[in-house]
Amino acid sequence: MKGVIIMTEEKSGRRIAQLDLSLLSKNTKELEELFDVLISESRKDEKDFSWSAIKKDLKKKHKL
Repeated sequence: MKGVIIMTEEKSGRRIAQLDLSLLSKNTKELEELFDVLISESRKDEKDFSWSAIKKDLKKKHKL
């Protein structure tokens, strides 16, 4: 994708994305998709919760 450079740190293996916003601002749909991918990738190791567990917790806190 034009306007995106992904670099990897040699020691830690961390990936860094450099975005050229002047190029990406012309393609807002592509930019949204890029952010969706980055967010989902960053959350891949997070614990999942079922909707019933969330609902039960909200009822317990009197927020539902």
